[in-house]
Amino acid sequence: MVSWKGIYFVFALFMGSFFGSIFMLGPFLPLMFISPGWYRWITDRVVATWLTLPVALLELVFGAKVVITGDGFIPGERSVIIMNHRTRLDWMFLWNCLLRYSYLRLEKICLKSSLKAVPGFGWAMQVAAFIFIRRKWEEDKNHFEAMLDYFCDINEPLQLLIFPEGTDLTENTKARSNEFAEKNELKKYEYVLHPRTTGFTFIVDRLREGNNLDAIHDITVAYPHNIPQTEKHILNGNFPKEIHFHVRRYPVSSLPASKDELQLWCQERWEEKEERLRAFYEGEKYFDASRRSRIPPCKSEFRVHLIKFASLFYWTSFTIAMLVVLYMNSCVRWYFLTMVVVFVAQEKFFGGLELIELACHRYYTRKITTRSRDLKMSEATP
Repeated sequence: MVSWKGIYFVFALFMGSFFGSIFMLGPFLPLMFISPGWYRWITDRVVATWLTLPVALLELVFGAKVVITGDGFIPGERSVIIMNHRTRLDWMFLWNCLLRYSYLRLEKICLKSSLKAVPGFGWAMQVAAFIFIRRKWEEDKNHFEAMLDYFCDINEPLQLLIFPEGTDLTENTKARSNEFAEKNELKKYEYVLHPRTTGFTFIVDRLREGNNLDAIHDITVAYPHNIPQTEKHILNGNFPKEIHFHVRRYPVSSLPASKDELQLWCQERWEEKEERLRAFYEGEKYFDASRRSRIPPCKSEFRVHLIKFASLFYWTSFTIAMLVVLYMNSCVRWYFLTMVVVFVAQEKFFGGLELIELACHRYYTRKITTRSRDLKMSEATP
């Protein structure tokens, strides 16, 4: 049954992302055509302010407790984050971890392309240059290559979250994973799905070649009390009481060099996850008895509390203010309608803002290359 808590959570996130896309991100869209690098620098920081809102709501309003053990993060480190996909909302819950141990502005997510058309959420994800995939490797490979090369070209540090399992853990997906295990003479898993390693190895190799990778962060997530599997559970007010993250950090220098060995490396991490989660759920329901990370967070809990309170206050005030201004000012209403048309039309005709950004970068790169070549030719001419 739908609860007021669930409605409030979804409403607050939607209105924040909707008005944030139009009034906070919209004015910066023209900068994409002037300087894609500066556009990326600014919009990453604007989007990061919204990413603190789900953290604030989950912890301050709904009382979720976050426990982080293992290696933690080195702040600002460029990494690929691999995580088991226990629920459809793991990607959002991870922000509770990253707020304490890293910078939210660095995170990018690989997620299904249908989400980019969602008003508000999808628009902000396009501006943030998340990597949208169709789950067809022939199509996704070229897009991965273009986006990763772009981040490397502009020296954009990133922490790229991918789910090698491809989907969340349910009875149906577990049955398919077990069928795959039988055909390939592999172990059957209870707490994870067998990972798909093609995308993972491609991403790691591409970032290594572009000198834009410091480490792999292997995260195991677990929910000891209740598991909100889908958005429907959140609407029903079934928020996680506790979220446990266990982090293993692997420096890029420790990773295998070949693709075959890297695939095997990823599969071994999933074998470890299965055993770690088995011990968690069948034991005392914690990853580490100390319940502390070996690396301290980059922000104190006091600072984290301040950020959460500030986020909740700002986004609540911002949403109310935008509703009032829309009601009272006709010019604002015209701007609002114009931006809605822009966001919808560009996605329909051009495929998304991240693709337009990529095209702008390619244009400027070709222009610089041509100018440099012409300069060399003119210098060589007597």
